[in-house]
Amino acid sequence: MSGYRFRWVPVFVLGLLGGIGLTALATAQRTGVVVESRAVTPRAELTAEERSVTSLFQEAGPSVVYITSISLRRDFFRLNVMEIPSGTGSGFIWDDRGHVVTNYHVIRDGNRAEVTLADQTNWPATVVGVAPEKDLAVLRIDAPRGSLRPLRIGESADLLVGQSVLAIGNPFGFDQTLTTGIISALGREIDSMAGVPIRDVIQTDAAINPGNSGGPLLDSAGRLIGVNTAIVSPSGGYAGLGFAIPVDTVNWVVPELITYGRIRRPVLGVDLVSDHATRRLGLEGALVAAVYRGSGADEAGMRPTYRNRGGQWVLGDLIVAVDGTPVRSGGELGLALERRAAGETVTVTVDREGRQVDLRVELGEAEQ
Repeated sequence: MSGYRFRWVPVFVLGLLGGIGLTALATAQRTGVVVESRAVTPRAELTAEERSVTSLFQEAGPSVVYITSISLRRDFFRLNVMEIPSGTGSGFIWDDRGHVVTNYHVIRDGNRAEVTLADQTNWPATVVGVAPEKDLAVLRIDAPRGSLRPLRIGESADLLVGQSVLAIGNPFGFDQTLTTGIISALGREIDSMAGVPIRDVIQTDAAINPGNSGGPLLDSAGRLIGVNTAIVSPSGGYAGLGFAIPVDTVNWVVPELITYGRIRRPVLGVDLVSDHATRRLGLEGALVAAVYRGSGADEAGMRPTYRNRGGQWVLGDLIVAVDGTPVRSGGELGLALERRAAGETVTVTVDREGRQVDLRVELGEAEQ
């Protein structure tokens, strides 16, 4: 219905203006008075702030893309397989080799994706890698290098609340849309698609709506400082609470996805009791359910949870810190290890029967 409304309103307005024009002409013919348009008053130069924003948009706009996720559906009656759009979102060009960054949730329900550049050319995209735990994905298109304009990369560690920011994306399918605002807060935490928290998230009041997901959040110098990923809204639309994955996270995840197709996560070699069950036991930490034989945790003597001969459960080690960083859940254990590499040795502090024990554990690499 909205499409008809958008077409109908201009027709109505033109008809109304046409009627007014005919009435004015008839009046002029009767009275002999000709009414001319008023002279246009020249405007002053754009302010320095306006020039800065318009210049930034002209520079960064060509780097922002429109992403369509496409799913396969089978016609119930004819049994024909059809391709239908399953969602749309935003993204941006990472490098001149055709890599495009977006949110994982933009493409997760599709069988394939298409990327529309700012020049309105469409390109089929292949998925290079995904990181559901960071809500990031990398696509690749075979567009000519001359049409690829990578964004300049900034940093997020030194951001300040109150800084001006700009978001470019495709809200509700309207491409190349610019909104402005400020950084409202730093250090927020949101849940990822994998249930692992994403930390140090940027909160902004720049208008972010459905369709902005995967688009860039820029600083006043036009550098990428975040990837717009979520909003908090009772209505599903803009309510002044938008969140962006910080560029410092993006800048180490994306090279991993391009090189390996995934984040190479180091592991201790254990299975964990669910966080929900651990909390029900009144515990805070990552409770070890099982230890894999031959793993770093096994060689360090980490203890699993088991049932004794009397049928009673004996709780295993409760991981409470890694190299001094507190661990309050299984998700936080993953965060504490994500910047490590397989082969490194870390100090894992466990609560064992009410006393704290430090274990030196060599990290292994998670299987794909």
